[in-house]
Amino acid sequence: MATDNAQRFDDPEAVYRTAVAAALASVWTSLPGIIQAYDATTQTATVQPAVQGVVTASDGSTSLVSLPVVTDVPVQFPSGGGFALTFPVAVGDECLLVFASRGIDAWHALGGVQQPTGSRKHALSDAFAMLGFRSLPRALGAVSTTAVQLRNAAGTALVEIQPSGHVRALAPAGLEVVGNMTVSGTITTPAYVV
Repeated sequence: MATDNAQRFDDPEAVYRTAVAAALASVWTSLPGIIQAYDATTQTATVQPAVQGVVTASDGSTSLVSLPVVTDVPVQFPSGGGFALTFPVAVGDECLLVFASRGIDAWHALGGVQQPTGSRKHALSDAFAMLGFRSLPRALGAVSTTAVQLRNAAGTALVEIQPSGHVRALAPAGLEVVGNMTVSGTITTPAYVV
């Protein structure tokens, strides 16, 4: 059996550091993940954590293992004040898993203020998925550094608000307005070339 230097040299500080490190090994805060499935009705996802865990054997050797898939993960859509920005969630989308400091089951099922579920703290099963984080191979191309855009990933269709207040829409497949439309000002149409 291997002898730990902290035991051999009676180093209390090393013993405390080892104990804290061991306790923190089971505390999850956040990890990148990859969407495996999405339920649009419940707005929950099944997510594979995208960083492996390290398992230490009794002899001190370590090995890497894939963490278990996390199920029933609430997906975050930016919203507030009666408005929401929604988007389709697809298998393979990358996300950030954020782990709650207490069990979220009762809150997720009932809303409002609820008691924590059990004694879980920072558990893999109490995750939220925040979409939009991307690894370098999946980084968006041609992101504007001066304007706000609502766009498709390719940047071929978008609505853009520039700092000057100018709004620009790029809609190569067409633009549809449902409802009444009021225009105050002029409408300029460049010559259409066939």
